[in-house]
Amino acid sequence: MMDFTLTQRVIENKDWATLLFLLCFGIIAINKNVYEVRFAEYLRLIVSEKYTKIYKDSANIKNSFTISLFLVQLISGTFFVQICLKSFGYLNHYSFISFIRILNFITFFILAKYLIEKIVAIAFNIEEFSEQFNLQKVNYRTYVSLLILPANLILFYNDFSSKIPLFIIMLALMTTNIILYIIFLRNYQNLILNRFFYFILYLCTLEIAPYFFLYYWFTKS
Repeated sequence: MMDFTLTQRVIENKDWATLLFLLCFGIIAINKNVYEVRFAEYLRLIVSEKYTKIYKDSANIKNSFTISLFLVQLISGTFFVQICLKSFGYLNHYSFISFIRILNFITFFILAKYLIEKIVAIAFNIEEFSEQFNLQKVNYRTYVSLLILPANLILFYNDFSSKIPLFIIMLALMTTNIILYIIFLRNYQNLILNRFFYFILYLCTLEIAPYFFLYYWFTKS
């Protein structure tokens, strides 16, 4: 007589992810129509600095265009982190609860870092430098999040045995961050040289240390 072992089949509900992907593409479509000229210039950010020169005023960081695309950045970044955690075995399956937890952590990390940067900038009288730097970071990192959004869509709904696509995206993210710093240093070299000591302190304290401690905490736990 044959013995049968029943195994529970876990069916993942991904409707919540579909709605979030539609929300992201909806925000992009609205911005494309409402800010047609600005959006066209923004798409050329990877090959031209015209956008950063036109919209270099620090007030643009609070503009509805920037804020709405920053929301896309948060969602796209959270999806990518969730996909990485799932691929490397830190999550058993995709769930809306795990997505919200990761989203909350990323949002808290970014906002806390931004507030600390504001305090340090005021204390060292480098507010102009800080605002310009944050605006550039938002512009370029949002641009990268738009690029990886279709990749997130494909990776989320398909189980790939190879982790090469993830490593390629990670490499692209690190390369983009390096390019960001190089472009900023070149565009604001006079401002940086006038406050070189504060720049080094700012860079080490707020741009290197948080990610180092985050990596250390994640690997140890």
